[in-house]
Amino acid sequence: MYSTTTSDIRVSVIPEYDTKNSFPSENRYVFRYHITIENLSGTAIKLLRRKWLIFDVGFGFTEVTGDGVIGLTPEIEPGETFKYFSNVVLRSGVGNMTGIYYCTQIPTGKTVELEIPKFNLVSEVLSN
Repeated sequence: MYSTTTSDIRVSVIPEYDTKNSFPSENRYVFRYHITIENLSGTAIKLLRRKWLIFDVGFGFTEVTGDGVIGLTPEIEPGETFKYFSNVVLRSGVGNMTGIYYCTQIPTGKTVELEIPKFNLVSEVLSN
């Protein structure tokens, strides 16, 4: 597990290689990543946007931005946790991801940038 805390909000990531949906002979390596966002602060937040920086060895960096996560802009109350999973496809089978969640504190409207910890993506095919 990879984890970091920003402004009393903990973001944790567990990546896994998806053998069922990967096709190494076609340079298609699928990874699922499980995200947990824990609000350890005393203030409710709303996740508005995300920015991912995806590195694929031999193919470079790709930046992905968008509203919310998985079609949602969740509000996370103090002491609550929000979990989701998503996928990414690499062509080389080796890389990493990092990013930022852009949130607002609900009572104040203050913008908060939450660091998403950098995590490695290594296919089982290449790690054996």
